[in-house]
Amino acid sequence: MNHSTLEQSVSQGTLRTKNHKSTGLYQMVWRWHFYAGILFSPFLIILACSGAIYLFKPQIEAYLYQHLYQVQEVGKQALSVSKQAAIIKEQYPDQHITSLTLYDDPARTTEVMTMGNNQMTSIFIDPYRGEIQGTLQADETFMEIIKKLHTELIVGGTIANRIVELAACWAVILLVTGLYLWWPRNKASIWGTILPRIHKKGRLFWRDLHAVPAFWLSILILMLIVTGLPWSGVMGEGINQLATSTKTGYPSYAFSFGEKPESIVKTKDVAKDVPWATENLPVPQSLHNQYIPLSLEDIVWVAEQQKITKPYTISLPQGEKGVYTLTTAHSIPGQEATLHIDQYTGMVLSEVRYSDYGLLAKGITLGIALHEGRLFGVANQFIGLVGCLGLIGIVVSSFIMWWKRKPEGKWGAPSKPKQAKVTKMIFFLIVIMGLCMPLVGISLIVVFLFDRFIFPRVTGIAKNLHSE
Repeated sequence: MNHSTLEQSVSQGTLRTKNHKSTGLYQMVWRWHFYAGILFSPFLIILACSGAIYLFKPQIEAYLYQHLYQVQEVGKQALSVSKQAAIIKEQYPDQHITSLTLYDDPARTTEVMTMGNNQMTSIFIDPYRGEIQGTLQADETFMEIIKKLHTELIVGGTIANRIVELAACWAVILLVTGLYLWWPRNKASIWGTILPRIHKKGRLFWRDLHAVPAFWLSILILMLIVTGLPWSGVMGEGINQLATSTKTGYPSYAFSFGEKPESIVKTKDVAKDVPWATENLPVPQSLHNQYIPLSLEDIVWVAEQQKITKPYTISLPQGEKGVYTLTTAHSIPGQEATLHIDQYTGMVLSEVRYSDYGLLAKGITLGIALHEGRLFGVANQFIGLVGCLGLIGIVVSSFIMWWKRKPEGKWGAPSKPKQAKVTKMIFFLIVIMGLCMPLVGISLIVVFLFDRFIFPRVTGIAKNLHSE
């Protein structure tokens, strides 16, 4: 063998080795993409459907509860907030008022939240005539049910919340691995890469309907997933701790009118409609209990002096040392505010606005507004709707594609690569994913053990049954 022939042989051997490794990695990525899709596709459908509905919460609620939200006739002068509260106390003596929400629409009723018999109830009162227009159980409204479906799969509890978080995190992995599988490795063509081959039939047609839209919508879907994680149990708590440790959440000078409170009570425990960035803000105490408590009109006056924009919610003090809490979270992010007010003197004990948020809190606040479809109006809602419907289409097309390629009596999972280096690489990725997303790390270990020990046995049993 001459020198040139030897070089050519070595070169071809190296190329075959690289192709072998590339094929092994491709098989492994495809295999994990397959498992993730099979396990979490049903939950992604639920999240996408409920999310698409929740995007249009203002329009849906305005239609469903028009008889509660809108007054029959706008009067010249509204009754005082205290008078409205007194009317409710008179008609509902067994209910304890916890908060009042005032709206910027003059034709909108005042929403008063009460607690009685361990049940939160919204009571809607005409601020001009003082007539009760109706009530709603807080946890039985249509959008509250949709929200529970979106965050807790209706059943509620920690386990359901963790399943939703796990599905969202795995959706990120599905997007990343899907883009790797989609990436053209030979001479690229726009057909099947950036445009679907709709003239084709069978599995190739459904492959393009799965991969091409997923490519175009990947950034939008990823943004919707990531902006929803601050509400999750594990990742959300991690984000909160990161914001606190890096001082990129609410500022330390929020308590400029006095010493930082030692109270372990958080704002989300005593107030309604609290912005995400201030949910864990410690609640100060009213100290001047030798005075007569202020009226609701006094707190409305404070809100006007502090230029708090409507709609805002006044949460009433809980006990002699409790405080009035002014919050607004339903407006555009730049108008968010959280104020704790001494119930006796009217002194603002704590004040945090959007401009006071740290960098991370500002980014998450904007992300939440984008996720809920209120960052830039109706256009935001329809962009979110495109992302949700696109995700549903991607999941459905993947199921059809799998069903068409699946051999009879088998799962149709991609074959397992035998290269040890590929397995080590995947194990390294598991460790990284586990550090970034703890729930994903745990689930990866479970899937890895299933793939290693259980799946081969199940497949063997299925083959035996099929042969018989």
